[in-house]
Amino acid sequence: YDFAWTVSPGEAFHTPEAYLAYSDSGLNGLSAQYHKWVREHILSGPYAASARPILLNSWEAAYFDIDEEKLCALASQARELDMDLFVLDDGWFGHRDSDNSSLGDWTDDLRKLPNGLKGLSGKVHAMGIKFGLWVEPEMISPDSDLYRAHPDWCIHSGERMRVESRHQLVLDMTRQDVRDYVVESISAALERGKVDYVKWDMNRNINMIGSEQLPPERIGEFPVRYILGVYDVMRRIISRFPNVLFESCAGGGGRFDLGVMTIMPQTWTSDDTDAWMRCRIQYATSLLFPPSCMGAHVSAVPNHQTGRVSPLKTRAAVAMHGTFGYELDPAKLSDDERGQIRAINQRVLEWQDVLLHGDFYRLQSRFDSDACGFCAVSPDKDRAVITFVARETLPNTLPALLIVTGLDPAADYRDEDSGHIFGGDELMRRGLPLPALHGDYDSAQFFLRKV
Repeated sequence: YDFAWTVSPGEAFHTPEAYLAYSDSGLNGLSAQYHKWVREHILSGPYAASARPILLNSWEAAYFDIDEEKLCALASQARELDMDLFVLDDGWFGHRDSDNSSLGDWTDDLRKLPNGLKGLSGKVHAMGIKFGLWVEPEMISPDSDLYRAHPDWCIHSGERMRVESRHQLVLDMTRQDVRDYVVESISAALERGKVDYVKWDMNRNINMIGSEQLPPERIGEFPVRYILGVYDVMRRIISRFPNVLFESCAGGGGRFDLGVMTIMPQTWTSDDTDAWMRCRIQYATSLLFPPSCMGAHVSAVPNHQTGRVSPLKTRAAVAMHGTFGYELDPAKLSDDERGQIRAINQRVLEWQDVLLHGDFYRLQSRFDSDACGFCAVSPDKDRAVITFVARETLPNTLPALLIVTGLDPAADYRDEDSGHIFGGDELMRRGLPLPALHGDYDSAQFFLRKV
């Protein structure tokens, strides 16, 4: 929209690349083409085809109310529950007690972290768990030292009022001085914290497009120059930290961008962590993107976005079909829930290669029914994970069958939990018999091995 680019003599402009796929096997076949292509030709770096750490994020556990003691307690709980990574989300920098200040001031808030990121990270690492950090590098708060020093660094249009969203403005990534500042300040924070994982957020849209370094007749170039600037900053930072796992985010899933995915192998799929909503969100996202790209976490109930209460096993089953983690306070869990989480985490570790890097199939659409079904199958068709979630339970109904896709029709499969053996052709033609469910948003999950 409103794009224009001036190409002077001797210059060239390269349009974004577009990719098309074809399949004669329906949407599952078409998605399989895209998934394979994304995994093999877009994703890069040490995490592209490898396992991902099971993480605990501090956001829904504490929001901005953080201090070193509370964060260390969360990390210790994560370790006790067999998680691999503790992530410090928003609130650690400047004077960030709410979302109305400090973006751009990537210095440790010593009120909350008296020993800085270095001290906190050292304590977390000493527990035998990795340390991650939330940043929003493209943003600047009007109430920040950076804005007071460089008010011209934000995207703005002359003397017109600068329109804020979420109490923040957007840095002008077309400017070399802005990009250099972001690279140096974020890199310094990652170095201080000996960071293993980064959640790179971006929480507002761009408006009031303008830049002091572009003449009016070239302002149509700004959106493209902006995102190329973002790519430049990302690549420069990641080149300094090649072994760090980076996850992109834009108000949740607003930046499922293949360009970013050449740099960062996974994206936070949505800030809506409700399992029933995620059935719909992840179903749609999977049309183009494989599960290894989709950040998916188990959150507390009642869910913080919707207020919905769903069983822990359902929240975990849905999150397993993405990069798995948690958004909750472990101290508020019952002993039974803690036991369930340990068992869930062990199963995720055992089956993660199938769940993240296997062939993914949608079996029943959340858009067309009050239920949803997914299936992940190993490339050799030796193992499969089948997940079914239902909105409500009805009495006195006939046993339901779920038609499965992608198995070996000549093989038999044993369900790891029940011991039942099914023929691959049986499951793909007649269907998988589903157990009786109890209560709203209940689920069934099957872990099949070829026999």
